[in-house]
Amino acid sequence: MSGVDRARSDDRVAHRLADLARIGRLVAAIVAKGRDAYLDDGVDGQILRAAGREQIVEVATVVETLPAEFKAEHPAVEWVKVQRMRDLVAHHDDTVNDEFVWETLRTRIPALLDDRGLAG
Repeated sequence: MSGVDRARSDDRVAHRLADLARIGRLVAAIVAKGRDAYLDDGVDGQILRAAGREQIVEVATVVETLPAEFKAEHPAVEWVKVQRMRDLVAHHDDTVNDEFVWETLRTRIPALLDDRGLAG
């Protein structure tokens, strides 16, 4: 990879990591509302669940655009599981376990961001 190509790749990664940090802030705001609010059957709970699912899709969308070299440099991240969770949420909405999504929002996304130094 030439110096120019490497710089472009680095810029692209930096942009994607900034996207992940932004998503992380949204996830933190959802989680801050609390589990009971998230799982509530009312409209507010439905809105939180829809927002939470969307953030999972967004994380996977950003991860898809990260260069393969970056992913190879970070083998501890379960990149395939990120994509599988997105597929579940995006394509099987009627069978999504809201408790599982809540735990993903509460623990797995923050852990991913922590590992990348993006938690804030």
